[in-house]
Amino acid sequence: MRCVCGILPPFILEKLTEADNPHVREAAHDTLAVDADFRENRILSPSLVSPATPTEFVLERTIYDTHHSADLPGDLVRAEGRDPSLDGVVNRAYENLGLTFRLFQEVYARHSIDDANLPLDATVHYRRRFNNAFWDGERMVFGDGDARVFNDFTIAPDIIGHELAHGVTQYTAGLVYQDQSGALNESISDVFGSLVKQYDRHQTADQADWLIGAGLFTPQIRGQALRSMKEPGTGFDDPLLGGKDPQPAHMTHYVHGSFDHGGVHINSGIPNHAFYLTAIAIGGFAWERAGRIWYETMTSGQLSETCDFEEFARATRDTAERLYGTRHELESVVKAWSDVGLSVH
Repeated sequence: MRCVCGILPPFILEKLTEADNPHVREAAHDTLAVDADFRENRILSPSLVSPATPTEFVLERTIYDTHHSADLPGDLVRAEGRDPSLDGVVNRAYENLGLTFRLFQEVYARHSIDDANLPLDATVHYRRRFNNAFWDGERMVFGDGDARVFNDFTIAPDIIGHELAHGVTQYTAGLVYQDQSGALNESISDVFGSLVKQYDRHQTADQADWLIGAGLFTPQIRGQALRSMKEPGTGFDDPLLGGKDPQPAHMTHYVHGSFDHGGVHINSGIPNHAFYLTAIAIGGFAWERAGRIWYETMTSGQLSETCDFEEFARATRDTAERLYGTRHELESVVKAWSDVGLSVH
């Protein structure tokens, strides 16, 4: 059973189905129809067991093109080591797959998504006016956007990092895509998506923008990104998208309800903000110590698949203590979770 996790919150697409512009409205309807085909699979997908860890790192990227059809994977258009394509979308997908592989290799000594050199396949130009990018358990799939609200979905390296990190979660903690474990699933992808971008730009925590999907909106939309880890709730504010970004930064504003598997794209703002606060408090490059704590927690084998925020917070505290003792790193983790409304003393 495949785990299909898209970058775009469905509440945005739902709102766009009410747009006056028929081009925008139809694109949103079509994207939601595809998303609906996979929703049940998201919840039922089990975690996967990685094969034995190899001794060498092998990056193997393959990019396919469906030419705006729904036939996956499509035609082969660029393989590992081949010359760049004349199509910038193909090249962005290829390069950003490499950036994600490099972060996990060079920082965490992980051999691709499954820690066994899983080839990184991607498909571009999926359907027409498709407003999403997703990891389907086997490959990355990118839509071109509708050109009115969204640009093409290869435009931001953190989007690709986010989606591939869903694969890492699938092979490690296997967090169920529902309620708080689902929000953690989304948050982990935002964390490592942001770290991919920061690592590529060699930015310290205080230099990074902490935005997910910056550049994805067209200039017609009042919004800087899909989400902000620094200030959840400030990603966008546009009536076409339903108004203000609804992400909370604190447990007092936790959103209850059944939509979007219990608000996985909304409530992820809380653990997102906890990571941001941890990284800023520790200082330096976020992928080094803050990222190490989150990665080691994910790969510890100690998390339940229905892990809630409190369980995860306590697990990061325990990881920080194991890695760094009772030093600044542990204090930073404990205070960050406290600042978003979760006590882990």
